[in-house]
Amino acid sequence: MKINDLLLIVSILFLGIGTVSFFSGLIVILSKIMGNSIAKIAMETKKIVQKGIAEEVAGLVGNASILLNSINDLIKTATGVGVFLIIIGILFMTGSLYVLIQLQ
Repeated sequence: MKINDLLLIVSILFLGIGTVSFFSGLIVILSKIMGNSIAKIAMETKKIVQKGIAEEVAGLVGNASILLNSINDLIKTATGVGVFLIIIGILFMTGSLYVLIQLQ
């Protein structure tokens, strides 16, 4: 097996890994954007906070605000993972395409 054959196999493998990583990142981001469960939880928490303020229930408002902060952190984390996967995918695809072009 020549070195060019080995580079060709590795480049094609990295191109596949990059493609899978890129589309996985897109799926993660789109699933979090379109996820209704998080939006539903946020709406219910907002209603609880408004009711707590109206009835002057300090503990309820405090717990609801902690829940809202947790939801925001969850959304940020999922988006960060998706963006990371997309960037890694682009880097793998770019590197493998560069090597494939150099082999020509």
